[in-house]
Amino acid sequence: MLDRRGLWKLQAKAAPYLFVAPFVVLFLSFMVYPLLRSIMLSFSATPAPGVVKFTGLANYAYLMRDPAFWQAVENTAIYSVAFLSIQLPLALLLAILLNSKHVWFRNFFRFAFFSTHLVGTVFVAVLFTQILNTRSGLLNKSIGFFLGATPQINWLGDPVLARISVLLAWLWLSIGYAMIYLLASLQSVDQELYEAASVDGAGRFGQFWHITIPGIRPVLLFMLLVGVIGSFQLFELPYVLFPGGTGPGGADLTIVAYLYRNAFSAGNLAYASAIGWTLVLMLLLLSALQLKLSMRRTQ
Repeated sequence: MLDRRGLWKLQAKAAPYLFVAPFVVLFLSFMVYPLLRSIMLSFSATPAPGVVKFTGLANYAYLMRDPAFWQAVENTAIYSVAFLSIQLPLALLLAILLNSKHVWFRNFFRFAFFSTHLVGTVFVAVLFTQILNTRSGLLNKSIGFFLGATPQINWLGDPVLARISVLLAWLWLSIGYAMIYLLASLQSVDQELYEAASVDGAGRFGQFWHITIPGIRPVLLFMLLVGVIGSFQLFELPYVLFPGGTGPGGADLTIVAYLYRNAFSAGNLAYASAIGWTLVLMLLLLSALQLKLSMRRTQ
């Protein structure tokens, strides 16, 4: 039998484990087990509910010759390049403007641009279905204000315009988010460097290129890395904007949308797991490549 002192010692030793036990249980149940289960499923087949047969690399072999998957990869890559090519320059321009002392109500504009990021992605998709409506949409009416007659542009029915529509909604949602990071990095650049460059005769472009860009390069690289990861995880916007998330002619089918379609529409969890782990491998390779290139530039 333990005396009171022995019970106190046992309680002191067990208390830390008891406190972390809920986290450990939840982490193992909802993170580790699903990951291990999905790895196992990616090497298996599920011909019937509750039936799992090991098939080796069959899912990955089929994935390599699946035209729908490669269409999803192509669409995702196009979105990623187009999004980052527009988002980062616009966010940097807004950050530079709002960092200027000559702009009135800077705090209001900072909050106004950032507030779009506080709105949920699904709400933004629903909002843009109304803005892009062929007959009563705000965008077509705004174009008609300058043309004199409202055009009937089918933004969500044409493959090219459908991609532009997703980009518009995505940029509206995320430019303010990137702007806040870049604005914080601009404010951390030493102002004495600009004064010294000005004395040496450097113009505004020279100061921007040789002082501003090197000063905010770590944040730019971080935003680029986050943008690539977010681009390859694009799902909610096209899924809500278009029935089934594929768009006209499959123009808006992304990798995650194709994963969702196989897992929950077709019920092929094994093939969906293979798609998911292929996506993970893609993101790891892209992230490693970006980090390697960024380290070379900083050396």
